[in-house]
Amino acid sequence: MKFATVEEPGGAVRCGVVEDGMLLRLPAGTTVLELIRAGALHEAGARARAMGDAVPLTGRRLLPPLEPPSVRDFVAFEEHVEGMVVPGSVPPEWYEAPTFYFTNPGALIGAHDDVPIPPGSRLFDFELEVAAVLGPDTICGYTILNDWSARDLQRREMKVNLGPAKGKDSATTLGPWLVTADELEPCRDADGFLALDMRVAVNGERIGQDLLSNMGWPFEELAAYAGRGTRLRAGDVLGSGTCGNGGCLAELWGRRGRQDPPPLRSGDVVEMTVEGIGTIRNTVVPGVELPPIRPARPRPRRRSR
Repeated sequence: MKFATVEEPGGAVRCGVVEDGMLLRLPAGTTVLELIRAGALHEAGARARAMGDAVPLTGRRLLPPLEPPSVRDFVAFEEHVEGMVVPGSVPPEWYEAPTFYFTNPGALIGAHDDVPIPPGSRLFDFELEVAAVLGPDTICGYTILNDWSARDLQRREMKVNLGPAKGKDSATTLGPWLVTADELEPCRDADGFLALDMRVAVNGERIGQDLLSNMGWPFEELAAYAGRGTRLRAGDVLGSGTCGNGGCLAELWGRRGRQDPPPLRSGDVVEMTVEGIGTIRNTVVPGVELPPIRPARPRPRRRSR
């Protein structure tokens, strides 16, 4: 089943099951997150079909399919790391355990929303990923994640050995809907990975293509690592990290030694398609221009008043 959350023409938010271009709506007030927490996605889907409250998806804004409590974004593709660090080189620490950072759940946007360039950024980039959504006991579904990245801000922040921060929290696309895990089980390969085709294009020109099964760890192991020594909650989102072979511009810049293709500009349309899940398509638009950041003053290092 595919669960979507939409904004109706009058502004109301509804969720339901997507079938044949229609949204089979669930009762007003129902959210995908509460269905996940109750372990009731399939029961709710059957109820939506029985109710028959079907409306066209056309004319309704696709919102992120759920409002997750947290979003962890991993870096699970070896080939991506090769291009981002030192071309042809992967730090040995990458192989020891999955690495992730927390991104901003409040910055999630829908499958077709416009994406403003972050203030102060001149190196704006996309990142093609798949996200797993946790249920009460296991992974309950998957969706597409585009981890929009201000590379110039990110690079400065990470030189302080912390981050990323503002380089990553301006926007993250999640959508177009949540595909329940059972629908993708037939795509498992012999090693237990989901062998889904992933593609990204800018203005209709393909930039990257990879298989989700090229991850270094399956999502189940990412979830197990995320839960070590802490508590996971139903509805938490785990991003795969950017795929290889052109899953983002910065990887290609690292391999080629130049900004080719160029950074994203206002008017660029970024389209991502993942087999078995769907397509998201966002247009880059101008961002808000803000004054420069005031530098910190050097600390005087006095020890008494």
